[in-house]
Amino acid sequence: MDNEAGVVTYRRVMLKISGEALMGDLGYGLHPPTVQRIAREVQSVHQLGVEICMVIGGGNIFRGLQGSAQGMERTTADYMGMLATVMNALAMQAALESLGVFTRVISAIPMDQVCEPYIRRRAVRHLEKKRVVIFAAGTGNPYFTTDTAATLRANEMACEVIFKGTKVDGVYDMDPKKHSHARRYDTVTYDEVLQKHLGVMDASAIALARDNDLPIIVFSLDEPGGFRGILSGRGTYTRVHG
Repeated sequence: MDNEAGVVTYRRVMLKISGEALMGDLGYGLHPPTVQRIAREVQSVHQLGVEICMVIGGGNIFRGLQGSAQGMERTTADYMGMLATVMNALAMQAALESLGVFTRVISAIPMDQVCEPYIRRRAVRHLEKKRVVIFAAGTGNPYFTTDTAATLRANEMACEVIFKGTKVDGVYDMDPKKHSHARRYDTVTYDEVLQKHLGVMDASAIALARDNDLPIIVFSLDEPGGFRGILSGRGTYTRVHG
């Protein structure tokens, strides 16, 4: 919806970022200045009055698929990846609260000493109280990615859109870092993403978004002010829709 100032606003959004986004220039783990920078991006949108959900991957610490490829049993590897997402969520919570943004981490795997268990109505209440809610531990089930978890939680929380923060400013027909002639899409349909294997999110996440008519906005998380800019009617991005 648009207001009189021409600012595109959503009442409630889901921000999905990869664990690798928190590494900065490091090859592994968390880069505190990068975590703080992303937290400031979230804070700037929160100041617009937008209710924000977040899902953060765990690939900067442990990726279940890679673990299983090295001979580890897949279910165990996936659970380890879920625990990595909890660590990232706690780091982001600390960064946001240092900026004065009240934040709750809600885990699909109960661990009451460090975060809340997932109870949908409680999570909705946190959003209504203008707290940022970070959903951790994926769906709580192996074989499902954090992309699917983000789409699931976005639907459960009645989010109006998913913002997928990446290293590039949208969806391209080929890797723009390897091919200078790569073409960026302004808009693309869910079916085109699946048919052309465009790699926005995994297939189950795209199908879940399509079935519930939930648009996805793919933008660059490395662009300062990019998240807020899109909500203000500026910036470069790709919109995935029906």
